[in-house]
Amino acid sequence: MKEIVLREEAEADLQAAWSWYEARRAGLGDEMLLEVRAKLDAVAETPGLFAKIRGDVRRALVRRFPYSIFFVEESQRIVVLAVMHGARDPRTWPRN
Repeated sequence: MKEIVLREEAEADLQAAWSWYEARRAGLGDEMLLEVRAKLDAVAETPGLFAKIRGDVRRALVRRFPYSIFFVEESQRIVVLAVMHGARDPRTWPRN
């Protein structure tokens, strides 16, 4: 299992999503985070199962919530670039 590292932008994405869902119903943001964590565990276990969408960037779809996790696999870790709502254009997230 590889270490998961979230870039600052990905952390901000998750915080914004959590706040939005919590404003809709108490506890819903926590449910969303549980689904994201479950998908991150799957990514850490078998990152190669997820489709490459551009260069070395892969995408994992979150169950139950319309979010995608964009990540790159390095030798010892997984770097999460963004956690984006499905309606957002992935070209808007920072590159590096």
